[in-house]
Amino acid sequence: MKEQSLILVVDDEAAHRLMLTAHLEESGYRVMEAADGGAATAAVEAEPVDLVLMDLVMPRVGGMEALGRIKGAHPELPVMMMTAYGSIDSAVEALKIGAEDYLTKPLDVDEVLIKIARQLKAARLAAQVASQAERLGERFDFSALVGESPPMRRLKETLALVAPTQATVLITGESGTGKEVVAQILHQNSPRAEGPLIKVNCAALPENLLESELFGHEKGAFTGATSRRQGRLAAADGGTLFLDEIGEMTPALQAKLLRALQEGEYSPVGSDKTFHADARVIAATNRDLAAAVNEGAFREDLYYRLNVVNLPMPPLRERGEDVLLLAELFLRSFAQQNQREIKGFSPTSRTRLMSYAWPGNVRELINGVERAVILSQGVQVEPDDLLLGDKVPASGAGDSLHAGMTIREAERLLIEKTLAATEGNRTRAAEMLGITRKTLQNKIKEYGLPPA
Repeated sequence: MKEQSLILVVDDEAAHRLMLTAHLEESGYRVMEAADGGAATAAVEAEPVDLVLMDLVMPRVGGMEALGRIKGAHPELPVMMMTAYGSIDSAVEALKIGAEDYLTKPLDVDEVLIKIARQLKAARLAAQVASQAERLGERFDFSALVGESPPMRRLKETLALVAPTQATVLITGESGTGKEVVAQILHQNSPRAEGPLIKVNCAALPENLLESELFGHEKGAFTGATSRRQGRLAAADGGTLFLDEIGEMTPALQAKLLRALQEGEYSPVGSDKTFHADARVIAATNRDLAAAVNEGAFREDLYYRLNVVNLPMPPLRERGEDVLLLAELFLRSFAQQNQREIKGFSPTSRTRLMSYAWPGNVRELINGVERAVILSQGVQVEPDDLLLGDKVPASGAGDSLHAGMTIREAERLLIEKTLAATEGNRTRAAEMLGITRKTLQNKIKEYGLPPA
């Protein structure tokens, strides 16, 4: 919560510290003050601080030296530097040695508050991901479920209810939305967590091989079957069987799977014996199975048996500000992996990330950010580094970016969508757009948008 965040303001000018402290406290933050870098270093050691806002040029111990000391002891602590216009080069150098951002004097208070909120959110996100990874033993990447957009909140709430049960689950959604990750979460938070999670890609094998993969086969059952083989269903006994791309399974094999789900028994290929397996089944598909049932391409009885609980995965284009949260998380990870000194996305890049449709969803975002980290030549990712295509949301031309729109029309649309994604929160919307709250208010008035 914002009111619990403690900000350390470091400046040798008492009047400037007083002004910043007043604005920060008015915004709900707790504030500590220090008059130079030495006092700042001592303050950080004396009490846990959530963010440091520090002047670059100070007597005795300057901001650059204090930054090195603070980051050396607390690398996860966000530090923002304040500098005069004539010291921009030094501010950029501060970014290279660990500062998260810098502000130029005279300060724009709205900009200060937006950037502080952004850094605190990023720090909380990083701490959340690290905590979850530690708690789960880093058994899977929880970052794909990062996000507080309404669709993701609903998904997490449903997961919390469904995971501890034995219910069969059908995960639906476009490719790249994280269906396999959700299957892992369901398994690892279920009573079967100590058992195996066995995965089968139903689209990767032809029918005869898929049947053998699922149910096993006897020696000599078909050409190449030189020995008896246990199937994936047997291997999942006591655990979970994840059937990815279930919509690609042929009708004949669907009938055999239905028997295994209803009766808990199956026969290996080439055998007349019946075996039993106790496995929870989780299925996933990017196809519309209800439509496939109507077309006769998928068994209705199997569909209802799989669809006890449906978990629809929201596409990235409908997750609003989650795009930026995920992008920043991936950027930090790839920058560390590739030893690149990249601190974030430029305001125009943030706008580009929000306006792009992401047809490949989270998987495309991961690849795009990794590519941008490799190609970027500055301390921030620029739009040209992202190399995104021209895909726009597939809805009608009236509510999506499209060729022929004026800049004014595109700006209005982007503001509308950002306000919708933040549920009318203008401070958060301004932060996402990379502008001040005052500028956003003026734009809302200019375009005649409805008040929040």
